[in-house]
Amino acid sequence: MSALRTVLIFLLYWPLRLLVRPHTIPSALSEELNIDPDQPTLYVLHTDSISDQVALSISAKKLGLISPFKSITLTTEKSINTCLYLHSPKPLFGKKSTKKKMEQQVTNLFHIHRQQPNLNLQIVPVYITWGRAPDKSKPGFSDILVDVASPSWLRKVFIVLFLGRDSFVSFSRSVSSQYMAQQHGTDAHIAKKLIRVTGTHFQRKRQGLTGPTLLERQTLHSAVVGSESVKAAIADLVANKGKTKAAAKQEAHDYLTEIAGDYREGLVRFADRILTPLWNKIYNGISVGNAAKVRELARNGHEIVYVPCHRSHMDYLLLTYVIYKEGLVTPHIAAGINLNFWPAGPLFRRAGAFFLRRSFAGNKLYTAVFREYLELLFNKGYSVKYYPEGGRSRTGRLLPPKTGMLAMTLQAMSKGINRPVSIVPVYIGYENVMEVSSYVKELKGKSKKKESPLQVLGALKKLRNYGHGFLNFGEPIQLNKFLDEYTPDWNTDRPTEADKKPAWLTPAVNRLADDVMLEINKSGALNGMSLIALCLLSAKMHTLSKADLIHTLADYLTLFKALPFSDTASVPDISAAKMVEQTLALKRLQVTKDEYGELIAPLPNKAVVLTYYRNNIMHQFALPSLILALVFAQKGCEKKYIKATCATIYPLLQKELFIYFKPAELNDLIDRYIDQLKSQGLLVQTGRKLQAPPAEDKAFTSAWLLSKVLQETFQRYAVVLHQLRQNESTSRGDLERGSRKIAERLSKLFGVSSPEFSDKNVFATLVNGLRENGLLTSNESGALELNANSEELSQLVNTLVYPEIVQHLQNLD
Repeated sequence: MSALRTVLIFLLYWPLRLLVRPHTIPSALSEELNIDPDQPTLYVLHTDSISDQVALSISAKKLGLISPFKSITLTTEKSINTCLYLHSPKPLFGKKSTKKKMEQQVTNLFHIHRQQPNLNLQIVPVYITWGRAPDKSKPGFSDILVDVASPSWLRKVFIVLFLGRDSFVSFSRSVSSQYMAQQHGTDAHIAKKLIRVTGTHFQRKRQGLTGPTLLERQTLHSAVVGSESVKAAIADLVANKGKTKAAAKQEAHDYLTEIAGDYREGLVRFADRILTPLWNKIYNGISVGNAAKVRELARNGHEIVYVPCHRSHMDYLLLTYVIYKEGLVTPHIAAGINLNFWPAGPLFRRAGAFFLRRSFAGNKLYTAVFREYLELLFNKGYSVKYYPEGGRSRTGRLLPPKTGMLAMTLQAMSKGINRPVSIVPVYIGYENVMEVSSYVKELKGKSKKKESPLQVLGALKKLRNYGHGFLNFGEPIQLNKFLDEYTPDWNTDRPTEADKKPAWLTPAVNRLADDVMLEINKSGALNGMSLIALCLLSAKMHTLSKADLIHTLADYLTLFKALPFSDTASVPDISAAKMVEQTLALKRLQVTKDEYGELIAPLPNKAVVLTYYRNNIMHQFALPSLILALVFAQKGCEKKYIKATCATIYPLLQKELFIYFKPAELNDLIDRYIDQLKSQGLLVQTGRKLQAPPAEDKAFTSAWLLSKVLQETFQRYAVVLHQLRQNESTSRGDLERGSRKIAERLSKLFGVSSPEFSDKNVFATLVNGLRENGLLTSNESGALELNANSEELSQLVNTLVYPEIVQHLQNLD
C-alpha cells in the first residue's frame, strides 16, 4: 500500500465511519457461503475505493473476518493486500474507468502456489452498492446520486453523503485459491478466467440488488395498449358495444393507469428508515428462514414470483421489508383495489404495488390490459408478489387458493420469457395479529369494514407489543420443471388466438395451486402464542397450571426437534419456560393465582381468538394428534389399527389442512411418530398394544392435550355428517346454515368456540374432500347425499368426539 493511500485512509476513515452504515448480505456467511473467519481471506472488489473499503471493514468486523486494510503474508519476502480490485474509479473529467493490475497480482499469487502447494486463501468476491436505485430509460438530474459501477471521487463524495446509511455489502461464495491454482492452463490464463467470471458475477449481483431498468410511463402505455390482445379487446368493444375506437382506447389507458405500479426507489429507502424503528417498536424481532435459497435463484438469473399466505395487512410491509433487507429486488405487489384509497394507495403504488379488481368477469378489455401488464413485468425481469388466497384468512388456516394470478403467470411463461421463472411460497406468522378481533366478528356475521384513512389511523394506535414475527421462504417451484413433468407438451401446445387458453392450462394451474399451498404450510413456524393457544384450547376448561403448560410445551418442542415437520419449517430455539414468560408479556392471556400456583387461561370471552393462532400450526400436529386420539378413544390399540384408521381419515385432514405428506408416506410416518412418542413417554407399549401413559405420569397431560388438538375438527365432521344423515339430500347452503345452528348450540352447551363452523371456505373444503374420497355424492339436481361408504367414517368420528356431544347430536334426531 502506497504512503499516499495510507495517509488518505488515516484522514478519511473516521469521517466515513460516521457516515456509513452498511447492511451485510447475507448475515450468516459460514452456513450459506462457506466463508471461514479463521482462514486467510482475499477480497475482490469491483472498484478501488476507500469508502468501499470502509464499508467492507465495518461488515468484516461484525462478522469476525479479516480487515480489508491489512495484508496477508505469503512468504518471508512476499505479502499481498487483502483487497484486489477489478477497476479504478472513473477520472474526474474522463468517461471510462481503467482496469487495475489485478491480473498480474493474481498471476503472481498462483505462481507462489506452485512453490507452496499447501498455501490456501479463500477468495471472496464482495459487491458493494450505495442505494439500490434501478437504471432509468431516461436519466435525470437525481441520477447523480445513483451508484454506478466506478464513479469518480467527486461523484462518490455525494453518493456517500446521501446514501452512506443505505449501503449494502454483499458477500459471495468463497473460492479456494489452492483449487484455482490446480486448474488446467498457465497462471496467467487462470487469472484471466477468475477475473472474467468475477466481472460477470458482479453484473448479476447488481441486477439482483437493483432490478431491471424502470419503464417510462409513456413506454409502458405504448407496450400494453399496443399489444395484440388489447387491440383485439378494443376492436371487440367497438363492434359489440357501439363505442368509438378512440373512446375504447382511452378506456384501456384508464384501466392501465388504475392498475400499474409507479415504483420509486427513494420511497422504499425512506420506508426502510421508518419501518426499522417501527418493527423494533411493534415486534420483539422478525425471524427469517431459508432466504439463502431465494438468493441462489436470484444469482442464477431467475424471475422470482413470491406467493405468501395472507394473515394481516402487515404482510404487505413485512414481506417487502424482509426481501429488501435480504438483498433481493423489491417486488411489484398485486394488491386489492380496496387498498387504493388516499393516502395509502399512492404510497403503495410508489412502493411497487399494482392494483387489481376482485373480479374480471365479463370485462374483456380490463382482463386483456391486466394480463398484458403482468406479462410485461415478467418479460422485463421484475419480481412479482401476489397472494394466492385472494384475501386475508379470518380463521388462521390457509384458504383454498384463487387460481387467476397463477393462471396468468403460466400463460405468460408459455408465451416465452427469456429467464427461468420460479414460484417462491412464503409462510408468514405472527404471535399477535392486529385484526384478529375483527376477524372473529366478521365470522359471526358482522360485515367487513371498508378500508379508509380513519381505519389506518385507528390501526396505527394499536401498533404495540405484538411479540415476534416469522417469515419462512418455502421450497421454490421452478415452473419449467413443473410443466415439463406435469404436461410435457406445454411448450408446443399453444393456441393461435391471443385470448384462448391452452388445453393443459386449467389442470396444470389447479395442480400448481395445490403445490403452492402445501409448500406454504410445509414452511410453518411454531411460536409461543400458537403453541400455548393449542394447549389451552385442548384443555376442557381452557385453563392449565403454569407448571403443566411448561412441561407440555417442553414435550412438544422435543417432539418437533427430534422429528422436524419439514426442512423449511422452524422450531423456537428457547426453553419452554422462557417461551411462556415471553408470551405472557404480550398481555393477551389471563394469569391468576391460587394456593397451588399460577393458572393460565384466555382473557375473558376471548377463547375464540386463540383458535386463530392454533390454526396457524394445527397442520403440523395433525398426525401425532390423530395417533393419540385413536389410542385414547380405544383405550389402547395395535399399530395396525392406527395405520388402517389413519388411512381412512387422513385424506380429509390433508386436504383441509394442506398437509404435504403423501398418503403413500403414511405408514412410515406413523412408525416414526410412534417411536418418538414412545421414547418421550407419551405412548406406552404393552404387549402388542399402544396405550396412553398412566394418569399419574407427568407425560399424561401432554399426551391428553395432544390427543385433543383435532377435537373441534372431528366435532365439525360429526355435525356435518349428522346434518347429511338427517336429510336424504340437501343443498350446500342448507348444510352450512344447519351446521352453523348446531355449532352455535354446542358452543352454548359445551364451549365449542371454533370459528371454522362459520367459515364457508372450510365447509367447501370438507365437502370437496368427502366427495373426492367417495364419501359424498351429488344427485342430478346438485343436492348432496351420503352413501354407503359414509357410515364407517361416521362411526369412526363418533368414537373420537366427546361422548356428550355425540349424545346431544343423536337427541336432535
